[in-house]
Amino acid sequence: MQLKQLANINAGYPFRGKIPEVANSGILAVQMKNTSPEDIRWSNCIETEPSGKRQPDWLQAGDILFVARGNHNYAVLVDKTPVLPSIAAPHFFVISSTTPTVLPQFLTWQLNQAPCQRYLEQHTEGTLTKSIRKNVLEDLPVTIPDIHKQQSIINLADTIRQEQHIAEQIIRNGQQLLNTIAHDIIHAHKRT
Repeated sequence: MQLKQLANINAGYPFRGKIPEVANSGILAVQMKNTSPEDIRWSNCIETEPSGKRQPDWLQAGDILFVARGNHNYAVLVDKTPVLPSIAAPHFFVISSTTPTVLPQFLTWQLNQAPCQRYLEQHTEGTLTKSIRKNVLEDLPVTIPDIHKQQSIINLADTIRQEQHIAEQIIRNGQQLLNTIAHDIIHAHKRT
């Protein structure tokens, strides 16, 4: 099955040049620097004013932002309704599921996995600035298991992500402990 068979894919809002910051406009612009494969950092998004003729496609909970430019193409889920009306920068494609049998969390997970990433790498264009064209994303092969299996995979991925965060924290704590010991040894040696 191809992605276009179960989702609409639209380009982000076509700002010309740098996205203007417009204080108190009540409209947020999500840019690449505000995202990671794990989340959207809404507090870092700037307020702006859409300046083009095109009517903005407002982001909704369940939409997926796909980073189409750069060396790392990934998908990130709009996991909750934004507090202010929000639009995606032109470096994104906005993927909206058109079928209730596909969980957006599952589709986001699958887009970030090795088989999809390999397909995208093979179809990337450009040498200096790499990009993925819309038709390449639309033709991306996806496999959608039943909704229960999708939910099980999402739950497993969430558990593994939590374990990774805990392991990273343990490593940071261990490094802090070693730094403290090294600091204490040096200062104890200076006193003697």
